[in-house]
Amino acid sequence: MTNLRFPCSGHDTVVGVVFFARMLDKIRLHAAGELPDDYNLGSGHDARMCRFLHIDYAAVSARARVETDDAVVLEWCFAQGHRPSDDDILYFNAFMTKRGWRDDYTEKLAAAKARRNWSDRADLQTSFDLQDAEEGRK
Repeated sequence: MTNLRFPCSGHDTVVGVVFFARMLDKIRLHAAGELPDDYNLGSGHDARMCRFLHIDYAAVSARARVETDDAVVLEWCFAQGHRPSDDDILYFNAFMTKRGWRDDYTEKLAAAKARRNWSDRADLQTSFDLQDAEEGRK
């Protein structure tokens, strides 16, 4: 039986862009049969990342399975879809790293914490915080 592994943190960056490394990590771990079954693939944050880059998830998924360098895959996404400006990346990163903190996702985050008996965890204020805690990084 293959050992299951967790993807890297959403906080990890590739060429200054948050979450992209995690999305690629999930794609590659899933392809290798090493990603736990309960991970979203192509939806949620993955879909938001693809919309930001104007790229189809299936296309980036196929590319990530043959190219191991995350920066090369991101450059390919820029060429195929959209190259965001530095300001666009700044705004995207700020949005993604704060998702769940005083926004339309706050209630869902609170419910996810409650399901894990972590309602008292004031340190878990964003979706990235929750992912890191679930995967043993916090």
